[in-house]
Amino acid sequence: MILNHESTILEWQAAMEENTTTSRELTLSFLKRIAAYDKQGLSINAICEINPDAIAIAEALDRERTVSGSRGPLHGIPVLIKDNIATGDRMHTSAGALALADSYASADSFVAARLRDAGAVILGKTNLTEWANFMSDHMPNGYSARGGQVQNPYGPGIFDVGGSSSGSAAAMAAGFAVAAIGTETSGSILYPSVQNSLVGIKPTVGLISRSGIIPISHTQDTAGPMTRTVSDAAIVLGALTGVDVNDPATGKSDGCGHSDYRPFLDSNGLHGARIGVIRSRFQAECDTDEIQLFEAAIAQLKAAGATLIDSVTIPTENATWGRSVLLHEFKSGVNAYLKTLPASSPIRTLQDVIEFNRAHEEQALRYGQSLLESSEQTSGTLTEPAYLQDLLYNLDMSQASGIDAVVKEHSLDALLFPGCTGDEIAARAGYPSITVPAGYTGTGKPFGIMFTGLAFHEHVLIRLAYAYEQASHLRIAPKLTS
Repeated sequence: MILNHESTILEWQAAMEENTTTSRELTLSFLKRIAAYDKQGLSINAICEINPDAIAIAEALDRERTVSGSRGPLHGIPVLIKDNIATGDRMHTSAGALALADSYASADSFVAARLRDAGAVILGKTNLTEWANFMSDHMPNGYSARGGQVQNPYGPGIFDVGGSSSGSAAAMAAGFAVAAIGTETSGSILYPSVQNSLVGIKPTVGLISRSGIIPISHTQDTAGPMTRTVSDAAIVLGALTGVDVNDPATGKSDGCGHSDYRPFLDSNGLHGARIGVIRSRFQAECDTDEIQLFEAAIAQLKAAGATLIDSVTIPTENATWGRSVLLHEFKSGVNAYLKTLPASSPIRTLQDVIEFNRAHEEQALRYGQSLLESSEQTSGTLTEPAYLQDLLYNLDMSQASGIDAVVKEHSLDALLFPGCTGDEIAARAGYPSITVPAGYTGTGKPFGIMFTGLAFHEHVLIRLAYAYEQASHLRIAPKLTS
């Protein structure tokens, strides 16, 4: 088998076990590709920082493999992580903000530590929509003051790259690593995954620890894998799970998560599955080509043995969501994160960020900071009646009265959405979703479908997504030319 930048984790593992390649050679090959396409050629601009220790780490892992064997499927595999995920090394953690451009985290995030424990090579940090798209009402997807504008490899300057995990998505589409990690509050893994023809998993809130990740919302934030195949996403997801004493939300995942999701990679996994097709207002967000691709996906699912209940309605899908939750939770969360920075950091509070941006307006405030300023106006104590009322309303409308209700009514294994059009209700619920490539429009724009399920049903979604992927094989790599 000839391996290239599209090859999977298990294919690379087999090659390293057979001594036909090494982690060092693999790491160098991705660095070469980044050099060719990220800041020149199509100038994808997905990478904001390369790990200066990446080659040395790969060499050490090669030595370890020789001496004591492989740690597992991620041993020696280059992985990119979003630049709001802290690493306690020589890379900065900035969330794309100039105010944090020189900031070093005090320690690894739980996610970074889990990747290192699994033997992954953290190759570098990816650009993102600044502050994970919680800075301004007018910020374009994929733009940060520190990193500039990320481009979609399928159509630079033509197709939206998606946000806020845009750099992770574009990097994966362009073949800059074997896997990438994104974060999501509402659509930030799922949307860029659809836009870049990727598999993206937004896990149940609490399956993966958020400690060491620059936050927006403690009720909605989660990290998750972004890969080119379902099997790769399943492998990465399993490496990241686990209870963390520094993130109380992970306590509810005890006994619910898995350290290995590969047993759920069943090519016959659609047989007997009951999937509810969600159309209504969600399909209205799609153009004619996308609707045709969605219909083709439905036909493929049926042909693979699934029962499609077409269509079903989420009782609360037209709810007017309480909008104050993120504004209140952001200030509380970001102040808590900033206080963990080394004592030498001049940025200790959200107000410090706002003042820094005002002092560097030309560079830092190209699109304003309306969300930062609105969040700063809250108390930061989460005591406001409007916040508490909105929080309780959102939870009920998304969970018991929303997704839970429709799943129970029709005895469903999952809901099916065109694109990632249902990302918001799943985000409010804290429930898992997975996107899978489902073809391309006449203009070449990627399209995907999204499966959403109940809390900690990632294994069910992986089974469905993998069976669909194996039955369809629709993903095509972008054509990169220099």
